[in-house]
Amino acid sequence: MNVQTSSRTGGRAARRAARSTALPDNLRPVRAGLSGGQYKPLSDTDVLKIHHAALEALETIGLADAPPSGVAYLTGAGAVQGDDGRIRIPRALVEDALACANRSITLMSRDGQHDLDLGGTRVHYGTAGAAVHLVDVHGRHYRDCGVQDLHDAAKIVNTLDNVHFCQRPMVCRDIPDNMEMDYNSVFACVSGTTKHVGTSFSDPAFVRPAIEMLHMIAGGEDKWRERPFVSNSNCFVVPPMKFATESCLIMEECIKYGMPVLLLSAGMAGATAPSTVAGAIVQAVAECLAGLVYVTAVKPGHPVIFGTWPFGLDLRTGAMTGGSGEQALLTAGCAQMHGFYDLPGGAAAGIADSKLPDMQAGWEQMCSNVMAGLSGCNMIYEAAGMHASLLGFCHESLILGDDIIGQALRCVRGIEVTDETMALDQMAQVCMGGPGHYLGTSATLSRMQSDHVYPACGNRMSPKEWVEMEKPDLIAGATARKEAILNERSAAALDPVTDAAVRAQFKIHLPL
Repeated sequence: MNVQTSSRTGGRAARRAARSTALPDNLRPVRAGLSGGQYKPLSDTDVLKIHHAALEALETIGLADAPPSGVAYLTGAGAVQGDDGRIRIPRALVEDALACANRSITLMSRDGQHDLDLGGTRVHYGTAGAAVHLVDVHGRHYRDCGVQDLHDAAKIVNTLDNVHFCQRPMVCRDIPDNMEMDYNSVFACVSGTTKHVGTSFSDPAFVRPAIEMLHMIAGGEDKWRERPFVSNSNCFVVPPMKFATESCLIMEECIKYGMPVLLLSAGMAGATAPSTVAGAIVQAVAECLAGLVYVTAVKPGHPVIFGTWPFGLDLRTGAMTGGSGEQALLTAGCAQMHGFYDLPGGAAAGIADSKLPDMQAGWEQMCSNVMAGLSGCNMIYEAAGMHASLLGFCHESLILGDDIIGQALRCVRGIEVTDETMALDQMAQVCMGGPGHYLGTSATLSRMQSDHVYPACGNRMSPKEWVEMEKPDLIAGATARKEAILNERSAAALDPVTDAAVRAQFKIHLPL
């Protein structure tokens, strides 16, 4: 009895010691770029049907409202503008664009430590969206969000292992001038995190000032073009099947300055896209293929993310259903189409329709995040922090989302079956003359960090321990962690000289 007690105590101490030692990235249980693709909601026949339907839509329906420059690029490449003004794209032109598209792109980080390889079925989770409210979990209310809130979100992202990039998740509603809002959004994110940043622009003329700022931060135009650490999230279409004229001009500007582009098609199933899951996927694929042809006509091989983002709709009320099973299927099906084209792709998951980080938010966020990861989606946007069907962003939920994504990534990693993991030798040692359990054995200790994901916020205490620890609350714990992060200077903060130079040239609203 004493021997067993001593062994278990020693095992517990060893486990604590092992967990306090950081593993190198290649031995961590989960990390950016794990390969998914295990889950395929579409059969091979289904994929081909969707592909051919999308091609037919482009040939026979086409897209309206291309800007004059877009008409010139597209017709110059071989598209046809009909008497109705719609641009129709022959199948051969789509196939040409697919043939010269980048099969693998790298989204750069500012520090070079968090680059994202989007080839194959490598999975990455991050933020995104344009929430207009910040969720106050303790007051249980929503307020307008501002540039400080955006910076704080980026600063939190910088500390979270399982949130791999920071696409702007909210709008700076405290900056009324749209150009200032656009470049301040870039500044707030880039000064908060060294991970890859995604942003949007509201006018083509606003791209250049932001690019000039990025040249300063990067150390020159040549350094920026070598490692563009900010990409453009571009809603180049207004579903159904219309180009967004201003966004297309923004896209052309971003291409000119070497900024990677996310081609984002965000139809609402039942409103601006067909109500069926298959129909919504067909339209999103058709629209993004049109975007790929457009980009290829401007600059062949420019880094593009195939951003099929169809959303679900509650047909009883017209409300968005970002946390539904239908949304999870839409995202997984789109990811399978990305794989079919062998293109870097992105889609939305992790959205909660719930207004607060509660049980409903938990099941909504986990469902779509797991399915998106298992389907092998390269870039999973809006994966943490988003509430009220993208209207609200919550810092505490972002922190809790890191735990959710960690568990989702563990599902993506799957089960490794080798002679070592089947553990027959361990079974023999434990069962024949051994202690009769695996606690504290060398084999258990050697793999406890590399095989298992431990939540940072979620607790696994027994009820007795929970009471002894004064019944710790999940949200209160997330708030405490948030405050600890925000009370420290950001590790991504710009050096004082660069920060001062940027502030001297631009009207920066973020306080020093």
